[in-house]
Amino acid sequence: MKRILIIQTASLGDVILCTPVIEKLHRFYPTAKIDFLLKYGYEEVLRYHPYLHQIIVWNKKEKKYTHLIELIRLFRTRRYDLIVNAQRFASSGLITIASQAISTVGFSKNPFALFFNQRIKHVIGKQSFLIHEAVRNLKLIEHITDDSVDYPVKLYPTQLDYAKVSQYKTHRYITISPGSLWFTKQLPNDKWIGFIKAIDKDLVIYLLGSGKETNLCAQIMMDSGHVNSLNLAGKLTFLQSAALMKDAAMNYVNDSAPMHFASAMNAPITAVYCSTIPEFGFGPRSDNSLVVQTSKPLSCRPCGLHGFHSCPEKHFECATTILVKQLLQTLPT
Repeated sequence: MKRILIIQTASLGDVILCTPVIEKLHRFYPTAKIDFLLKYGYEEVLRYHPYLHQIIVWNKKEKKYTHLIELIRLFRTRRYDLIVNAQRFASSGLITIASQAISTVGFSKNPFALFFNQRIKHVIGKQSFLIHEAVRNLKLIEHITDDSVDYPVKLYPTQLDYAKVSQYKTHRYITISPGSLWFTKQLPNDKWIGFIKAIDKDLVIYLLGSGKETNLCAQIMMDSGHVNSLNLAGKLTFLQSAALMKDAAMNYVNDSAPMHFASAMNAPITAVYCSTIPEFGFGPRSDNSLVVQTSKPLSCRPCGLHGFHSCPEKHFECATTILVKQLLQTLPT
C-alpha cells in the first residue's frame, strides 16, 4: 500500500472524528503516503498532522462542480491504491468511483456504494447499543488492518500554538463554547449567563468560538458580569483553541465541533445535549467526559440526527428544561 486517500468533506466535527483512521492506517502502513480531502476552511485543523502527506481542499462555495471535476482529474493521475470514503453523500461517492483507485471502501448508505469494492454498514446507535462515529469510521479499514478500535481522536497543535495560548494559562480556568451551527443544538444564552453568574469570581473563564460567534460570546460575557472572563471568539485558530482546552479544569461545549476539539486533546468535557442525544454516537471521547441533558421525558426528543434552525415543536423544552445546577455539578472543586 503506497498511496491512500481519505475523503471527509462534511462538517469540522466529522473531519476530527476521522482522525483515528489516520492513526491506524499509519500504524499498519507506516511508509504509505496518506492524503486527506476536506472542505475549504477546515484545512488548518489537519495542517500539521505528522502522518498526512498532503491535505487537499475542495472549495464548495465557488464553482463547486468545476472544482469537483478538477479533483477527479487530479486523483486519476495519482492512481491511489486505496480510497477510504468516510462520507455518506453522493458527491463524495462520485469522486470515489471516478478517481479510478485500485480499491475503494465506503459506507453502504452512500448513493454510489454499489460501485465500491467494500461497503460497510453505518449503524446509528440506540440507548441499548451505542457505537461511536470514530468506531464506525475505523470499520472502514478493518479489512486491511484488524478489528481493534483503540485509536484516539487526535489533533496536533504546534509549539507555536501552545506558545500563543500560554499567556492564558497562568491561572486556573475553564472554557465555554456556547455556539453551534444549529439553533437546536445550542443551549440558550440565559442558561450560560446563569451558570457564569454562579461561578466563583476567582475562576478565569474563556469564551471560545469562531469569528461569527464573537457577538454571542460578548453578549454572554457582558450580561453575566463575571470580572475574570475573556472573549476569545475569533481570536484563536482551531488548533490554538484545542491547545487552550487541553489544560482547562473543564470545557463546556454543546454537541458541536468544540466538543471534538476537546476530545482530540483528551481534555475534560461537559457536553450539553439539547435536541440530539449521545446515543447517536457523536459524543465526547475524553477520559473525563460528562453529559448534561434534560431530565424531562420528551416524546419529540431527539427530533433528528442533526440540528435544526428552530424547534419543530416551537417550545424548545429539550434546552429550556436543562437546569443551571446541572452545569454547576460538573464544575471541578
